[in-house]
Amino acid sequence: MLGSTHGTLTTGSRRARVIACGEQRPGPAVHDRACDLDVSGRPLYADVPDLARFFRPGSVAVIGASDTEGRPNTGITRQLLAWAERVGARVHPVHPTRPSVFGIPCAASVAELPPQVDLAVLLVADPLPVIEELAETKVGFAVAFASGFAETGEAGAEAQQRLADAVRRSGLRLLGPNTNLNAFEHFRDDLDGPAIALITQSGHQGRPVFALQELGIRLSHWAPTGNEADLETADFLSWFAEQPEVGAIACYLEGLKDGRAFLLAADRAARRGVPVVAVKVGRTETGARTAASHTGKLTGADDVVDAAMRQFGVVRVDGLDELQDTAALLARARAPLADGVAVYSISGGTGAHVADLAAGLGLRLPRLSRERQAELHQWIPEYLSVANPVDNGGHPVGDHRGRKIIDALLADPSIGALICPVTGPFPPLSDKLVTDLVEAAEETDKLVCVVWGSPVGTEAAYREVLLGSSRVATFRTVGNCLRAVRAWLDHHAFVSDYRSPFDEAPRTLSPSYRKAEALMHPGRQLSEHAAKQLLRAYGIRVPREQLVTSAAAAVRAAAQVGYPVVMKASGAQIAHKTELGLVKVGLTSASQVRDAYRELTDIARYEGVPLDGILVCQMVEQGVEMVVGMTHDDLFGPTVTVGLGGVLVEVLHDAAVRVPPFGEDQARAMLTELRGRALLDGVRGRPPADREALVEVVLRVQRMALELGDQVSELDINPLMVLPRGQGAVALDALVVCR
Repeated sequence: MLGSTHGTLTTGSRRARVIACGEQRPGPAVHDRACDLDVSGRPLYADVPDLARFFRPGSVAVIGASDTEGRPNTGITRQLLAWAERVGARVHPVHPTRPSVFGIPCAASVAELPPQVDLAVLLVADPLPVIEELAETKVGFAVAFASGFAETGEAGAEAQQRLADAVRRSGLRLLGPNTNLNAFEHFRDDLDGPAIALITQSGHQGRPVFALQELGIRLSHWAPTGNEADLETADFLSWFAEQPEVGAIACYLEGLKDGRAFLLAADRAARRGVPVVAVKVGRTETGARTAASHTGKLTGADDVVDAAMRQFGVVRVDGLDELQDTAALLARARAPLADGVAVYSISGGTGAHVADLAAGLGLRLPRLSRERQAELHQWIPEYLSVANPVDNGGHPVGDHRGRKIIDALLADPSIGALICPVTGPFPPLSDKLVTDLVEAAEETDKLVCVVWGSPVGTEAAYREVLLGSSRVATFRTVGNCLRAVRAWLDHHAFVSDYRSPFDEAPRTLSPSYRKAEALMHPGRQLSEHAAKQLLRAYGIRVPREQLVTSAAAAVRAAAQVGYPVVMKASGAQIAHKTELGLVKVGLTSASQVRDAYRELTDIARYEGVPLDGILVCQMVEQGVEMVVGMTHDDLFGPTVTVGLGGVLVEVLHDAAVRVPPFGEDQARAMLTELRGRALLDGVRGRPPADREALVEVVLRVQRMALELGDQVSELDINPLMVLPRGQGAVALDALVVCR
């Protein structure tokens, strides 16, 4: 396979524009190998700010503090005072005309603040002058609530850029603007166990997760990032992943400020096994447009966002209720002992329905062994099915048999999770059932999930017994339960085998790059002949072919290439040769070649298309037509795509995408995501295709993306003919557009 090379990128290379190690921005940050760069000059490890001073400051300056009733700043000041008392911080109000606020002496200006203020909260309409004043102090962090920046349009974006520039010069770190008080909420300190850390770009959307505390689920931090002029989602994600109390990170994202930074942060969380669950707005054009107007950030092409999150183990969910349930389960549940799921209910219909939904999500419901079924039939009538799902008929849960059934299911080595749907309260059976489940959960290392389907939710069995247990995962809907269990299994499978692609990313340019660089023409499209030379430089196989400029030369070339041949016009301005009639296939004689040459040149002359010649190519017929390409995403930079090729690429849109760097395992995973992947296995008597060769091409295109990503805006190999197993793959056509 295409190997990775390692080394140090020198500033003498073409990447001299990359910020050198000594030029990293100042401020309270921990640089974990931040000088390690890939071949494109981008960092390979997250730069993690030390946010302890933000969340647990020793002293807080409130600039614009007020105690005049009825004014917005007064309510904010009051909340900040209460928060500061809880975290043990000293408050320094700042106001030019007031001697004191809420009995605390005021500083008249920022210049009068004592040294070593950790956090400055700016209750001012224009934070820019204050940031410039704070540059003369040793304040570590600031929060700007003011709105009217990038979320309002071009003028606001320019104002935000001026603010960001001032922050950069100052050396402090800024949360906001357009943020709120969520970071200073009252978090319950009487809850135990792993906590959820919350990141939101819209404060209201975090309320459902914050409310989980009322169900006994601990919340440790809330970062309302706002417009992210400085501190962004990635900064908090990286820092939260390092905190020992954090069991999962829940995110509501409307956009990403920096796609690369987000992936580095997700990588840090994956290395530490910390699950990240995210709602990401922008699945539809309407959602993306609304998000942009709200936060002023790029949303990115959603298929790329989706693939990038999946690539780094981020669990993407659609709704806030699902964000609640999935984050809570991932934060608190132990690693699975098996990947099998058992569905247990007091109703055959309920069990069958839930089992059907579970199987549809890809959950494995192993058939219980004959011995286990015989054991269960000691307590469950013989006429009821206990193969999985298990139907107890109702009455056994009302006595000693109920607990024995649960214990037997949890003892089965093939079962890692027990899911019990309770469609509605049916006392006393449902009360006894949940009591048995809670008691059994305390004595097992396996996951026990209960779906309490009552629309009321005030029953003691739910409010006191189920929610009173830290070991039972309780849900209100079957769908959320099953998706959360799926995410739990997927997360632990992912982190158990996780190898960071950044560790293996190439650090030095390959010899192929020097050959390729000579072929680049900035701002232009390459001819097919030049595009194929680029592929050859990176070891991607192309057909035997010659570029000719006369009919006689075409005949000689056909004899050398070998009949039958394909003839194609080659020119830098030709994007779709077939539509223009600039391709001739299946030519078997010299006379056909001469005629084809004349016809192709006549068409090009008529269409006004300049040519660099006519390609006489080997004809490759047997294989599966695929497309492999790279393009430039506004958020993540170069991306690599593989899918069904030929005319199918525009009809079926069946493709998988990844963000470099990635390894062979991800290249193989791309193929499994294709709806038409069965074509590669051989259908209707056709032999299996050479998957290994296809994976190799994907990896070589990835290397091109890493090395040429800032010089190539688009590359398409279409079709890539994947030959029968063991025979390789051939790039029949290629399109390259230089940036």
